[in-house]
Formats: sequence, C-alpha cells, structure tokens
Amino acid sequence: MSAYVPLAEMLPEAQRGGYAVAALSARYRACVRPALQAAVDLHSPVILEISQRELGWFGLTPQDFRMALDEAVRDLGADIPIGLHLDHSWDFPVIASAIEAGFSSVMIDASAQPFEENVRQTREVVDYAHARGVSVEAELGKLTTTDQMETDGDEALYTVPEEALTFVQQTGCDVLAVSIGTAHGVYAVKNPKIDFERLAAIRALLPQTPLVLHGGSGLPPETVHRAIALPGGGVSKMNVATDLERALLAGLGGLERMTSAELDALDPARRARGLEAVYREACDKIEHFVRSAGHAGGAAER
Repeated sequence: MSAYVPLAEMLPEAQRGGYAVAALSARYRACVRPALQAAVDLHSPVILEISQRELGWFGLTPQDFRMALDEAVRDLGADIPIGLHLDHSWDFPVIASAIEAGFSSVMIDASAQPFEENVRQTREVVDYAHARGVSVEAELGKLTTTDQMETDGDEALYTVPEEALTFVQQTGCDVLAVSIGTAHGVYAVKNPKIDFERLAAIRALLPQTPLVLHGGSGLPPETVHRAIALPGGGVSKMNVATDLERALLAGLGGLERMTSAELDALDPARRARGLEAVYREACDKIEHFVRSAGHAGGAAER
C-alpha cells in the first residue's frame, strides 16, 4: 500500500471543508520540490501528479517521479497530507506500473470511448487498484484543448448528469472528472463559459462522490471559487499543469519545453530562478485559487 494519501481519503475532507486540493502537475523531476515546498509553507494538503503523456514528454517513469517526491518529502520534513497521482492515462500497463511504484491514486481516462467501453475499462482499473489500496479517478464527458474551443456548441462534449450517476454506480470509481466547459492549455478568452448549472445537477445526483475540474490553468480565481462553493460541496480537486510549466520556462528566461534530464543539466543558478518561479506559482494557486492554505490538519499519516 502507498505511503501517500489516496484521493478517497483526502477529497471528502476538502468537500466538507469548502475548499479544493491543488493537483499540481510538476512534470519535471526538479519541479516536485518547489511545488511541495509551497504546500508545506502554507500548511496545505496537496497532490503531486503526472500523466501518461507527460511521462513520455519529459522522459520519466512512475518510479522516477515517486523517488523525486520521496526525496523532497524527506528533505523538507513534510508533515502534510500528500497525494501521489497518475493523471490522464489510458494504457493499463502504465497504470499498473504507477500502482507498483507506490502511487496512491490513478486516473483511467477512457472518456473518448463509447459509454459502455468507458465503464468496462474503468471497472477493470477499479478492481485492480482497489485490491491494492489505491483510489481511482475516472472521466465522463470529453475535455477539449484550448486551441479547439468554440464559444457555443460544445455541450455535446459535456458530462450528462444522469449518465454520471449510472457511470459511478457501474464502475465504483472513487472520484469523477467532469466536463463542463474547461479545457487543457491556455485560454484565448479571459473567462471561458462554464456550465455551473450542469455541475450543480451532477453534484445533486452524486452527493458523496468527489468531483474534479481539469483545465485549471488560466481560469480566473472567481470561476474556481464558484465551482468549489456549490451547495453540498463543489469541486474538491483542481488540476493545474500549464501555469506551472509556463512559470518555470519564464523564470528560465523564456526557454522552450525540455526533458526533465535537460532541466537538471542547466546552469544551477539559472535553474534555481526557474524553480523559484514554480514555487511562487504553486503558492498563488494554493492560497488564492483553491484556498486550501491552513487545511493540512494534524500530522500527515505516513
């Protein structure tokens, strides 16, 4: 069983407390430490995550990412609730390798598949993960990317509330990522159209299931606050990836994306400036975005 906190334990507390937990996609091995440092300094629960695609982009394995987090926890004396999460993934061997590496939660993203196939794949992962004490996030509805967003007409991609209820009942997933208008990447508009009525309808049908909003980078804080503050508890996990990497690359003087090993090989002073920018961005997201500062509770159990 993982030494980190499963989503099924962490997120219900956030839902009851009226805040969300920032799921920070550190992406680069070196960025794990400043992201965790931000949570430690603000006494906040936090989730460190990486997706199947990001593992390939940055030249990492689940074990590499786990070891980077272990080292940061040890060096910082971190005594807060920490989740270690595999984000969007679709290949069962990758998911199994993350569970073997000690991830406390995994995401099976079969949302591009027909409903019945999404249910089948999710149920397979749930059975495997739950037997090993690992939480499962799944997705229903299709999340676009910001360069493919339209102003109207995206509703066909959104999560249908009644289907969400059936999906959770049939799969047994612990956490559900919903599609209500957010997207991956950087938004071209200041405040994308979010279907809060749909989110409220999903919450009404699934009062106990933690809900996740992906595509947090670039959203205005007031939009996030509204999603979190739904009656009965709104979104309790907010994913942030692009904003952290943009902060890193700007702090490095405008470099382009690189592998994790290439970041490690940069001049130490230059790398330190980039990692400081990651720290500041993570602090901002924790304190002003998800408002989880001060919610770490007592000592984390590890």
